[in-house]
Amino acid sequence: MARLFHVPLSPFCRKVRLSLAEKKIEVELVEERYWEQDPDFMRRNPAGKVPVLRLDGIMMAESAAICEYIEETRPEPPLMPVDPVQRLEVRRLVSWFDDKFHREVTSKLLYERVNKKVMKQGYPDSTNVKAGAKAIKYHLDYMAWLLDHRRWLAGDVMTLADFAAAAHLSSLDYISDVDWNRSDVVKDWYAKIKSRPAFRALLADQVPGFPPPKHYNDLDF
Repeated sequence: MARLFHVPLSPFCRKVRLSLAEKKIEVELVEERYWEQDPDFMRRNPAGKVPVLRLDGIMMAESAAICEYIEETRPEPPLMPVDPVQRLEVRRLVSWFDDKFHREVTSKLLYERVNKKVMKQGYPDSTNVKAGAKAIKYHLDYMAWLLDHRRWLAGDVMTLADFAAAAHLSSLDYISDVDWNRSDVVKDWYAKIKSRPAFRALLADQVPGFPPPKHYNDLDF
């Protein structure tokens, strides 16, 4: 069985978990306190980051590389289009959420509110929290614009771009940092992807000291 070293609310780990679940790959989840830099974990990934996946006898790191490997070795059901231009758009949006969204929103909300406490690194920086709360509005509006023109974020079918976005937003939703009333089309998109069987394990996550809001597990939120 595959084994994933992860942190429950890490959007990068969640993206890999969604890909594995969509492909129906059974996986053992191992929570890793990566910030403690345990020697065994550092041997698995000298970068000292999660996720780290053991699959097919290979120890692999970096969520983008992991998801590409899963897609190439388990092409059904597809999470990447066949057309090169469409594949480019999927990769662009995955990078958008894992880079720009993460830097402007996730790191300033989730990391300040949750990670600092878990890692015993002090209190949230209110300046960062305010900046993240402001920036997420821009990103939700951009998603709404995309979804006004497409069925899914990157086109007419669900792709890895949707999983990347959902991984970040579900982590933020766990701490009630997403205003779902800002856009009906984004809310409908999230409800659609949240109802997929691949999402069930994420909705069962519990972080000690941070109980999820009541709507988190509600498919009709």
